[in-house]
Amino acid sequence: MAVKLSICFLIYALSLSQIFADESAESKEFVLTLDHSNFSDIVSKHDFIVVEFYAPWCGHCRKLAPEYEKAASVLSSHDPPIVLAKVDANEANNKDLAAQYGVQGFPTIKILRNGGKDAQVYKGPREADGIVDYLKKQSGPPSAEIKSADDATAFIGENNVAIVGIFPKFSGEEFENFIAVAKKLRAEYDFAHTLDAKLLPRGESSVSGPTVRLFKPFDELIVNTQDFNVDGLKKFVVEASIPVLTVLNSDPKNAPYLEKFFTSSRTKAMFFIDFNAEGAESLESKYREGAELYKKDGISFLIGDPEAGKSVLEYFGAKKDQLPLILILQDDDKKFVKSNLKAEDISTFLKDYKDGKVAPHVKSEPIPESNNEPVKIVVRDNLQDIVINSGKNVLLEFYAPWCSHCKNLAPILDEVAISYESDADVVIAKLDATANDVPTETFDVQGFPTLYFRSSSGKVSPYDGDRTKEAIIEFIEKNRDKPAQQEQAKEKAEEKPAQKEQEKDEL
Repeated sequence: MAVKLSICFLIYALSLSQIFADESAESKEFVLTLDHSNFSDIVSKHDFIVVEFYAPWCGHCRKLAPEYEKAASVLSSHDPPIVLAKVDANEANNKDLAAQYGVQGFPTIKILRNGGKDAQVYKGPREADGIVDYLKKQSGPPSAEIKSADDATAFIGENNVAIVGIFPKFSGEEFENFIAVAKKLRAEYDFAHTLDAKLLPRGESSVSGPTVRLFKPFDELIVNTQDFNVDGLKKFVVEASIPVLTVLNSDPKNAPYLEKFFTSSRTKAMFFIDFNAEGAESLESKYREGAELYKKDGISFLIGDPEAGKSVLEYFGAKKDQLPLILILQDDDKKFVKSNLKAEDISTFLKDYKDGKVAPHVKSEPIPESNNEPVKIVVRDNLQDIVINSGKNVLLEFYAPWCSHCKNLAPILDEVAISYESDADVVIAKLDATANDVPTETFDVQGFPTLYFRSSSGKVSPYDGDRTKEAIIEFIEKNRDKPAQQEQAKEKAEEKPAQKEQEKDEL
């Protein structure tokens, strides 16, 4: 379960003259409504169109709707007009369409170019004036020409990442490859090109040969490359624009870098400290040294305030009394934890992790002292005993304490469990997936509640049926193992510890 960022929704105000200039405009909808029947026909007619995939029940979608509509009304007057559209991805007939564009959450906004042949994820603001500015830029050329020092100053701000190609002429393989990378990454970065490095505010003004200069408001401020291989240049832009240390605190200036950090597929190392505590500077210095050393190994580094990073600590099951604390999250969801660090411990721990000497951390609630309720409580530390190696047929619910659907299901599962109280071969159980790590190699939990049935012989089946006592019992009876299979499963479960003991004796 990945950690995700939410972007604040602000209010964009149109002037009263715009609102009341044409009474008929009040009722007009500027956002096109698309579905499976007209999507291809309409999108194919546009070189540039923006499509929001939404669900009617989604709170974020409802909050976005008026901003999206306001932006659509403004952009309808752009030359040429920029079209905004929407698709109800929750509608059964539109689900294939949503899957085609990789929609996994709501709202998802896609920018479609060349009649829908090219698609990119919208990564701009979600308030009306921000949407307008972002899409105007996206609909223009992928790279802007810098012709004067004023152009350069306006393009290269003090708080953003900007990429400028410096060329003797705007043609040739190097320039074409630069434009190709700009097209691929334009949703995330600003690109420009110039014939004269002297116009740029920072960096060497005498440049021999085509050069790409990346400006940033952190670390070394500028970085150059003359690698114009498309993949190499793309990698340069992505990696050079990541701070050695991304900072997680309440400063809104850090938001763009935090989004890149948490949405990246790179391994994430996160160091939480009390910045006001004695020795904080020494801790940060040692951690920065490690970040500079291992950044090239596909690891991104963050240093954070524990209050701002509360959700990250909760995800790992970590507590503030473990500070100073390093948390590492791999793309395969494996976690690694080192708590109560001293400055001299940091480099050793990072090296041990890099060398594969650190065991993964598994988050688990304590095993309950008593487990006598009809629905058994499973935590990560007893999941093997109750579910995997029990030799029994187990219906396991993955739930979240705050989930209303889970709360509605709870009394129904109680009834199912009571129905099987006299059947020792069937277990009804539940696991709090917010407080315990889910073994993703066996169970795919994308929402709550998620139910799986594991037969005594080890066959795992998701349950997607009606959430009624009768439907669940019917499913269990259909998928449970028969008595003969049950006995074989129990024998296999008992053999495993015996085999382990024998192997120990032989050693």
